Amino acid sequence: MARKQKGRPISGWIAVDKPAGLTAAAVVARVKRALDAAKVGHGGTLDPLATGVLPIALGEATKTVNYAMDGIKTYTFEVKWGEGRDTDDCEGAVTGASDVRPDAAAIDAALPAFTGVISQVPPDYSAIKVNGQRAYDLARRKEEVVLAPRPVHVHRFTLVEMLDSDRARFAVDCGKGTYIRALVRDLSHHLGTLGHITALRRTRCGIFTEKTAISLANLEALGDKAADSEVLLPVKTVLDDIPALALTEEEARRMTSGQAIALWPVVKRNPLTGPTGAGLADGSAVQALWGEKLIAVAEVGNGMVRPVRVLNH
Repeated sequence: MARKQKGRPISGWIAVDKPAGLTAAAVVARVKRALDAAKVGHGGTLDPLATGVLPIALGEATKTVNYAMDGIKTYTFEVKWGEGRDTDDCEGAVTGASDVRPDAAAIDAALPAFTGVISQVPPDYSAIKVNGQRAYDLARRKEEVVLAPRPVHVHRFTLVEMLDSDRARFAVDCGKGTYIRALVRDLSHHLGTLGHITALRRTRCGIFTEKTAISLANLEALGDKAADSEVLLPVKTVLDDIPALALTEEEARRMTSGQAIALWPVVKRNPLTGPTGAGLADGSAVQALWGEKLIAVAEVGNGMVRPVRVLNH
């Protein structure tokens, strides 16, 4: 028999403006305590050094975290040239020095090589697992860390300003899995120098932006009142880009029970996709709705709609 979770059954999303010095897990713990929420998670982690938008999922919203992490993220950050760090940010130990200081022209000329779909080796100090262990744990023990390169999508990489000869400020729009610290490491090497991040802020994470994020201090001041305020957004907030299918009561009952339903009768009633189901190729994700209520995130395939994550209301 499953043990009953402590706390209130609150479901939805909150965008928290994370302060520097805290891990994403520490923010989750404080939100959980402030709202007395039974279940809390986060979508898109941030390093302790970083500030900015950290989407927090409560209750049934934790079942949609992957969709929050798939959105485009925007970062602004500052780089110090001439010094490498083992963590690729200012919190690590110095690993090398260089007298080379790139100018704006050299930087602008280098940025196209780091835009588009690129191959990136994650930092040694990352949460990626190597033989069941976190890479950062191996790195802290001075054990060898070998991480495979992976494709990431950098939509925009812009030099915002040269702060002085040693420092520059940048802005990046990027996709899931992109490490800004690795971008800075590789850009520095490309420019014939060393460099590391001294400040990092995320201003956007998918649909969530800093304009609508609440500070952790203000959220804690609201406490359990936050669950009944405009701060708490609906579970389906992160699914705005996914087609929605309206179900009948019987279809909703079957899907809630984990059963697949026929696609054709559903698309006939949904002008969004047209009578032939155009735009719903096999593998397409859809929102399964009963009235205004999100019943499940489902997937289309072989003429059927199959629930992937069923939400409990």
